Amino acid sequence: MNKRIVLTAAILVMLAIILGAFGAHGLKDKVSPERIATFEVGVRYQFYIGLAMLILGFNEEKLGFSLKPTFLLLLIGVLFFSVSIYFLAIQEILGASLKFLGPITPIGGLLMIIGFLIFLVKLMRK
Repeated sequence: MNKRIVLTAAILVMLAIILGAFGAHGLKDKVSPERIATFEVGVRYQFYIGLAMLILGFNEEKLGFSLKPTFLLLLIGVLFFSVSIYFLAIQEILGASLKFLGPITPIGGLLMIIGFLIFLVKLMRK
């Protein structure tokens, strides 16, 4: 087991649950349904990556190779992706235009893809 990955994953999942509840209840009367749906995309991907990290972290010893590059790319990717979406969804509440965050979202997605690609290449070489 890789304790650092498992702890990080648990934090991501816990925060996804908290943010999901906030999006469903705290934003209901403050932003449009479209913005809430956007917020929920960020929560969903954060949850997916957190669960994937839990699985990977618990199984690193069985895999027989380091998950560090995959872990770092997934973590940075989900932070870029989800956090930029969160702020874009609530920019009305903040009273600021945060459209400059728009390009950050696909960069985060790309980092997550590269993280899994590195994992797949290492797995196939094993």
